[in-house]
Amino acid sequence: MEQLESRELEQKCTQESLPACAAACPLHVDARELMRMIQKEDYKGAAKVLEKRQPFPGIISRICDHPCQNSCVRKDAGGTILIGELERFTVNHYPVSPLRPKAISPKQQRIAVVGGGLSGATAAWELAKKGYSVVLFERKPKLGGRLLELDEKILPSRVIEDELSVLAKNGVQVRLNTEVGSDLPLLQVKEEFAAVYVACGIKGKVPADIKNGNGNCVIDPTTFTTFQPGVFAGGSMRIGESFVKSAADGKRAALSIDRYLQQASLTASRENEGEFDTDLFVSLKNVKSVPPVLKSLSQELSKEEALAEAGRCLDCQCLECVKACKFLESFGAYPKKYVRAIYNNESIVMGIHHANKMINSCNLCGQCAVVCPNHLDMGEVIKVTREKMVARGKMPPSAHAFALEDMEFSNSDLFALAKHQPGADSSRYLFFPGCQLSASSPEQVQKVYGYLQNSLSDGVGLMLRCCGAPAEWAGRQDLVAAAEDQMRKQWEDMGEPIIITACSTCYEMFKPKYPKVVSLWEIIYKTGLPEKKDLGLKLAIHDACTTRHETEIHRYVREILQQLGCKIEELPYNREETTCCGYGGLMWSANRNLSRETAAARVKESASEYVVYCAMCRDQFAGQGKATVHVLDLLFDNSSMEEASEPGPGFSERHENRARLKRHLLQNVWREEPAPERSYMAIKLYISDEVKELLEERRILLEDVQKVIENAESTGRKFVNKNSSHILAYFKPASVTYWVEYSIKEDGFDIHNAYFHRMEIMEDVKG
Repeated sequence: MEQLESRELEQKCTQESLPACAAACPLHVDARELMRMIQKEDYKGAAKVLEKRQPFPGIISRICDHPCQNSCVRKDAGGTILIGELERFTVNHYPVSPLRPKAISPKQQRIAVVGGGLSGATAAWELAKKGYSVVLFERKPKLGGRLLELDEKILPSRVIEDELSVLAKNGVQVRLNTEVGSDLPLLQVKEEFAAVYVACGIKGKVPADIKNGNGNCVIDPTTFTTFQPGVFAGGSMRIGESFVKSAADGKRAALSIDRYLQQASLTASRENEGEFDTDLFVSLKNVKSVPPVLKSLSQELSKEEALAEAGRCLDCQCLECVKACKFLESFGAYPKKYVRAIYNNESIVMGIHHANKMINSCNLCGQCAVVCPNHLDMGEVIKVTREKMVARGKMPPSAHAFALEDMEFSNSDLFALAKHQPGADSSRYLFFPGCQLSASSPEQVQKVYGYLQNSLSDGVGLMLRCCGAPAEWAGRQDLVAAAEDQMRKQWEDMGEPIIITACSTCYEMFKPKYPKVVSLWEIIYKTGLPEKKDLGLKLAIHDACTTRHETEIHRYVREILQQLGCKIEELPYNREETTCCGYGGLMWSANRNLSRETAAARVKESASEYVVYCAMCRDQFAGQGKATVHVLDLLFDNSSMEEASEPGPGFSERHENRARLKRHLLQNVWREEPAPERSYMAIKLYISDEVKELLEERRILLEDVQKVIENAESTGRKFVNKNSSHILAYFKPASVTYWVEYSIKEDGFDIHNAYFHRMEIMEDVKG
């Protein structure tokens, strides 16, 4: 991934953008964090939130006109949060300290600030923090400007005095009773100081030196520069009666002065200063309307009222994709951070690629792009990344090796098959059930094929193999191309028939590659159900994630279920927004725990029994103990709900089911004698339930165990434990070395343990 591409992708994620309240605040006070602190009754923490952005929090929090409240997202769900009241509650109940540390590195330049109101005092404080020597000129005998005119009940004079005393205590020289412009000409001040900030109040006089030829004081709204070089101006004369905006003027002008003296750009990266419209997306879906808390008769929020009002805060964040996707949630971040991590991971030349686990765990389902307001597709980003890292040899093959071996089996002569309908020499249609339905429910493949032969004219051929999705998901474009070449040749040899898919993933794989691909559900809907039924079942429907954008398939499946007499319940994420079951993208291969968690999260969304139209979805959910039925079970079985909670077959049984399906079809449909079984398949194994579970968890197939034993017994290459009579042997059929511990029985072998690794076994080692 190029850096520019990374930046563009990051910008699509709004999670790090300010919430609307903070963006509308000229000082960008984090009201969201303030609400969090108050809810935790951490009033010291709440005060620190104010101190972080407000130069004089004791003053500003008491008099702020709270523009944040007009932008509060909660206003459309019961009414805006009383942020201003909660700020006042905080400063009234936890005294803030105006004393703060001086700058570590003092600078040589001297700066003059004209006007001791809130804008001038803020500018003086900000410049002093940056290490400048600041002199503040005030025409009155006290600092404060318009603040001194406010009602004592609103802003006590002691607060003004205490807060503004921080200036002198931290090195700002204060010259009272000095009016720049009359007592002291501005040009004289300008000659003495490196820069000047003029902060005139509404009633103050604007020095003539900063007026243009028309007698107007023109101030740049971004940089606060005037036509006089080195002279900056702002404050009440520019923005009216808003105190918080006046303070923001002083803060922003101080930044301009600092840049001016550092000879840096005055305009760069300033688009989000002051008030602006945030791009943070916040959904009000499922948010209940809650009205503001009423103030007590004292006109000040009580502690209980403050806690209740802060509790109305929506804690504005986007995280729409994280809320929907277990994968994005599990790694503790959000797309903007994930894109950065992926870019950094790709950039590593030598060293550990720490993001590999995350990259390999995504199910690539595309749900994130649908729920994201800016359609950022992390699945596509990760898919492309896998392909690039595989091509560069930077992605270890272990994460997806088992899935690719499973695909290799499905495309071998043990399962692969392509034949015309019995008695026909051409096919208008070609039924492609897919490797997973064949592995999970081989009997359904036979029933569906029979239904299609009876329902469609001009011949229905059959093709058994894998569509290539595992290689696609693993980033192995070389294997995708090889599988495609094999299948295309077979398809062309059969006369280029219309492909009917029972698997949603196969449908998505074939759709862009073949001229005519239809879903089995379209065929059944348009041709008619195999038999009329009124099942009277209430089922929650889970849409396969690979049908995300196939609205017609969603419709066909629901119509079929209604014709079967089923009442359908829609899950929270359905149709276009549906959630992956935890199998897609080879999540189950790279991160088994996350795969289980993903399935478990989905099955908790409803107490109803589930109905699916994907074999792997059924097995994933049933593996979590959820009663889940496949639509084909409802169509072709009479009592399938009784077995709806039965887990799907294990890895070894899936292989056996595919191989057995081919043999059965050849013998009973085409009346052909299948090829003899391979020699190792005749080896009889005795395996306890405990060892079976171990083999399943380690993804060791029974055929792998059989191959090890056949090799050991035929070559004599094995280790025998004389005490237990247990035999230990290994065999490396491909890239993995398998070890099996077994003992000999009269008619077979008792299996005690098995494991595998990818290390090379050196046969001859010279000392």
